[in-house]
Formats: sequence, C-alpha cells, structure tokens
Amino acid sequence: MWRNIWARGSGYDRGYILAFIPQRVPTICQNKGMAHNPVLYNLLCDRIRQSPHQRLPFADFMDLVLYHPQAGYYTAKGSGLGPGGDFVTSAHLGQDFGELLAVQLVNLWQLLGYPTPFDVVELGAGQGLVAADGLAYLAQHYPACYQAIVYTIIEKSPVLRAVQRQNLGTWGDRVTWVSLEELADDSLTGCVFSNELVDALPVHQVVLTAAGLQEVYVTLGAGEPAPLQEEVGELSTLRLADYFDFVGIDLADPQYGEGYRTEVHLAALDWMKTIAAKLHRGYVITIDYGYPASRYYSRGRSQGTLQCYYQHAHHNDPYSHIGHQDITAHVNFTALERQGQQCGLKTVGVTQQGMFLMALGLGDRLNALAAIQETDPVTVQRAIQQRDCLHQLISPMGLGNFMVLVQGKALPDSAPLPQGLTVPPLI
Repeated sequence: MWRNIWARGSGYDRGYILAFIPQRVPTICQNKGMAHNPVLYNLLCDRIRQSPHQRLPFADFMDLVLYHPQAGYYTAKGSGLGPGGDFVTSAHLGQDFGELLAVQLVNLWQLLGYPTPFDVVELGAGQGLVAADGLAYLAQHYPACYQAIVYTIIEKSPVLRAVQRQNLGTWGDRVTWVSLEELADDSLTGCVFSNELVDALPVHQVVLTAAGLQEVYVTLGAGEPAPLQEEVGELSTLRLADYFDFVGIDLADPQYGEGYRTEVHLAALDWMKTIAAKLHRGYVITIDYGYPASRYYSRGRSQGTLQCYYQHAHHNDPYSHIGHQDITAHVNFTALERQGQQCGLKTVGVTQQGMFLMALGLGDRLNALAAIQETDPVTVQRAIQQRDCLHQLISPMGLGNFMVLVQGKALPDSAPLPQGLTVPPLI
C-alpha cells in the first residue's frame, strides 16, 4: 500500500496528494486512541512466553500483529485504507487506475485466445475499488470480455470482505470470494494480479555480526507491562542464508560490514510458489514498490526497508501502536522473478507503473482533459482534479516509480507482449 506523507523509496509529498483524492467510500475507522491493541498485545506476550527461548522471529511477530484472525491490523480492523486512515493506494485517486487495468485484462483475454471462462483473480482487493471500477468499465466498453470473466477475490480480512461486498453490490453475480487454499491447482486460465500486497507479507530480519549472519528476534523486557525488545541469535531456518545465494547476493563482500541489517522475504517466495501452482495458463501481474536484488541489498541501504505507517505518518518502530499501524517492507523483485521461474512461470517483462499505465492509455486521458473547452467552474475543477490524479499515478517521484512484474505460464514463445509492456506513445 502506498502510505504516509512520503511514498516509499521516493521523496514525493503525500500532503499534496491527499488534497486531491476524491472521497470515494467511507474510510474504515480504527481505535486510534490506544498505544497498543490490548487483546493483540496480550496474545503476543503469551506467544512469546510459550515459544522456545521466549522469543519470536521478527517474521512471526509481523505475521501475528498484521494477520491474527481476531486482532490483527489487517484482519480485525480492515486496515486504515483511504485519506482518513493510515495510507492510500492508486485506486483511491479515482476510477482511472481500475479502468486502465481493465484495458490490460481485455488485452490478455485476446492474447490467450478469448477463453471462456476468463479467470481474473485479485489478491488482496482492499475496499474493492479496482474490481468495481474495472468491471463497470468492461461492462460498458468491452461487454464480450465482461461476459467471459469469472472474477475472484482472495481476501483474508473479514472486515474488508464485508466492505468489498458492499462496494461491489452491483456486480454481485460476477464476483466470488474464496481463500487461496480453496482454488484448485492448475485450475486458472486468465490473470492473477495484486496491487500493493506483497509489501505487507511478513519478512525475516537478519543482521551481520562478528559471529556471522544472525536473525532478529522479538522478546519481552522486564517490567509491567513488559516492553517488547529485540535480540539477535542463530538463524531460525537455513533458508535465510540460502536466500542470498538464490538472489545472487554475496554477504561476504567487503561492502557489507558488521551491523548491516536487512530483510529476507521467505513468505513472498511461498506466495509466488502457490500462485504459480494455481495457474494453468495465463499471466501473473504484481504491482508494488521495490527493487531488484542488486539495489535492494546495496551498501547504502544498510538498515533495510522496513517502515511503519500510522495516521499518514511514517516511522521505523514496529513495536509501537501494535494492532493500529501498518508494517511493510519493499519487495525484492529478483526473488519473485527467480521463484516464478523455478515454479513454471516465465518473466514476460518488468516495467514501472508510469510506463505501464501510459501504454494502456493514460496519456490519451490526459489529452482528452486538455481538450476540454467547458467554462462551467464545476466541470473545470473536476477536470483539473482528474488531471492531477493522473499525474500522480505516473509520477516518477511516487506511484509512477512502482514496479510492475508480468509473468506468464504455458504461453507460446511467439506470444506478443501485453499492452502494458509496450512502449507508450509520447504525449
């Protein structure tokens, strides 16, 4: 999710963005008054005390505070989506993002030979805005594709599922909700996509010490209530060390000194393996902020990318506002590509969101707005607002710098590039 007054990995001012975001749906309210969610804090303390050595790997801590079924940040409160919450996404900037993704879906349907049914699976659908905007656009402009689509949402949060059902009421007969486990392997012909999902998957944290690569654990300090604190120890799994070989990073290189700290994305690898297994033929599109491994594990990024987001403010303390704040890390796109390749997915292409959306027609929308001759103040103001939102979607200092990874399965070698990966026209 694109959160806070700064876009991750950029210096883009989110305060400007919030001034232009249309008020699309009611924001899910959260209890912002407590430092911690007391139920979640007590669950966490119990889990730590019952664990070997009375500590949890950071990944287990992150998984618990974000995804605990009754008290997690995403699952219990539905997260702080929207201008009044903790973060916004591209879908909150208007209908254009969902409509342009719909253009890409039509193109993929054509490239696959117009299959019926055409499976579209959205992973982590937020408030359902992309689905609502995309389906409305398809029904109006591409009715044949609309009729072929079977739209499925994978959503862990019961609160967000309820919001999605409300916002997708018009399309209730076109959308189903299932768990990822309920999808049969080798069953999908179409497209599986996510927008700002992988950044919120739990990550392990590791640090280079005089004793070698060690893992960051969360434990309890002395006092009542017991404060959360960190300690380092031996790796909880050998997969953590193997991961760096997998993505082509040599931590023995002198550029990585003692104290170098970063993240390992084992959950993202498992996620990609599962997605690849579900797909029979088609495409996987992953949109998120992140880097290739060579940039992710640069010398200058010596403390990793982990950030926390609370009421549109960011900080680096994951142990505050437990249950009320988001915790994320940038995505290692090299890991997703290589894991996909090992699981039968071919990398079709990688681009930036700005280029992707321009290739799908965002420039034409800007040109159409520039050609408006209306003098009515309300019409002019709406055009200005939409123009500003379109620019934000492609800004290289913000959302436009997000990465778009397109992978394919069972595609002919001669298959044309998807439209979003083609060179966009100049405007």
